[in-house]
Amino acid sequence: MTPLIYVVLVLIIVGVVLWLINSFLPMASSIKTILNIVVVIVVIMWLLSFFGIFHLHSG
Repeated sequence: MTPLIYVVLVLIIVGVVLWLINSFLPMASSIKTILNIVVVIVVIMWLLSFFGIFHLHSG
């Protein structure tokens, strides 16, 4: 699988899972907001690491 297809698939899967959580799991609005922010930050860090701009771990 080419790296670009891999990135697109991961983004689609993360987006669908986040949408399902936001749509069907009952929780407070503030918790959903925090969850959305955390997921976006993690995805951005993963993308930066994937493209070699930022390294998540040393070694």
